Amino acid sequence: MALTTGIVGLPNVGKSTLFNAITQAGAESANYPFCTIDPNVGIVEVPDHRLQKLTELVQPKKTVPTHFEFTDIAGIVKGASKGEGLGNKFLSHIRQVDAILQVVRCFEDENITHVSGKVDPIDDIEVINLELIFADMETVEKRLVRVEKLAKAKDKEAVAEHEVLVKLKEALLQELPARSVELTPEEKKIVHGLHLLTMKPILYVANVSEEDLLEGGNQYVDQVKEYAARENAEVIVICAKVEEEIAELDDEEKKAFLEELGIEEAGLDQLIRASYSLLGLATYFTAGVQEVRAWTFRKGMKAPQCAGIIHTDFERGFIRAEVVAYEDLIEAGNMNAAKEKGKVRLEGKEYEMQDGDVVHFRFNV
Repeated sequence: MALTTGIVGLPNVGKSTLFNAITQAGAESANYPFCTIDPNVGIVEVPDHRLQKLTELVQPKKTVPTHFEFTDIAGIVKGASKGEGLGNKFLSHIRQVDAILQVVRCFEDENITHVSGKVDPIDDIEVINLELIFADMETVEKRLVRVEKLAKAKDKEAVAEHEVLVKLKEALLQELPARSVELTPEEKKIVHGLHLLTMKPILYVANVSEEDLLEGGNQYVDQVKEYAARENAEVIVICAKVEEEIAELDDEEKKAFLEELGIEEAGLDQLIRASYSLLGLATYFTAGVQEVRAWTFRKGMKAPQCAGIIHTDFERGFIRAEVVAYEDLIEAGNMNAAKEKGKVRLEGKEYEMQDGDVVHFRFNV
């Protein structure tokens, strides 16, 4: 599924260093604003221990993980919504992503000059969030002008849209993101076409020094967590420089390095999974002697739609799905044993796929 999370942040917060670590793509990283001008896109594997377990169980010819996409977006400054700096590029690029990953500087380093001259994570967050709010306000107000006349004429669809737009405008005027407004599924459909920036789900990444990473954070991280809690957002604490070093190691070296640091899991693995979850994504598996493979789907999708992710013919000619939960298959030891225990189910077109389902689709075209 072609979904992407955009990495944003003020200049010199460690954004491109983090992107380098995520993708090992070597995007240029330097101590000056706008080093990354055009967005870089990187594809990463979604870490999932279940895939390795299934591989050990089935012993296929190959194993294929599922992937996730990150986009590194040019640094932003105050006034972006009015075209300052690379504001117009920033806003156009962020409109194209499905979720926002905001990197926040939570470390002191006299060799890396912060754009505002001081380390203040909340100010950093608000600079970006306010620029997005200002851009959304302009979008909403323009749309209101078009809709108001029709609403006054009692056009049913226009009246419904007008009501939603007024709700959004009131929130934006209070400097609250559009996602903070409680909307019904129907209301969400009405405003979907506006592509509001602050409607996108957000994840905060607190970039700390290696010392503070080992300490579990610092006072700046506490500030970010308090801020994020107010909008029910998650915070991941990482050291981008450490992650960049880890990314260059093979699996054995990586494991030894993490043990030496006393860290159970790389921050990037946490970050990738959190981003995956942020978009409401989940994983199902196909497992046979030819290959064991992970597939990404949106939570709530039904079996035929999930079959269509593999191939459109699978959805078009869907008959049924043979499904076993990952835990049940592992406990049984193999598919035949799972069937004997009654753990393998036959599901039809209305079955809603679950994370961890191991499935074989039956179809006919």
